[in-house]
Amino acid sequence: QIQLEESGGGLVQPGDSLKLSCAASGRTFSNLFMAWFRQAPGKEREFLALITSTNNTNYAESVKGRFAISRDNAKKMVWLQMNSLKPEDTAAYYCAARSEVSVAYKYWGQGTQVTVSS
Repeated sequence: QIQLEESGGGLVQPGDSLKLSCAASGRTFSNLFMAWFRQAPGKEREFLALITSTNNTNYAESVKGRFAISRDNAKKMVWLQMNSLKPEDTAAYYCAARSEVSVAYKYWGQGTQVTVSS
């Protein structure tokens, strides 16, 4: 079993940067694929970024070049650095984990709210 807890959300202005954190606890972390998703009110949950157990990364086109995912296996942490934030980035942001062989993300955090507004 693994538990995930996000932090770092808040209210920022357009163009600002924000770094979200995800702390993991429980089972072995290093072999997990970790990802960030977001969900805005009235919209479906959207995939943002993935980092594999070997530190390969993949990004949604909507955030490529602005967001960066990273991890530290020793600290059991994952981060999402978000730059040049836009009002349309306003959403609840979620950290998720899955094994390499799984398609679905089995473990989810409770989410952290990011609001981009002037």
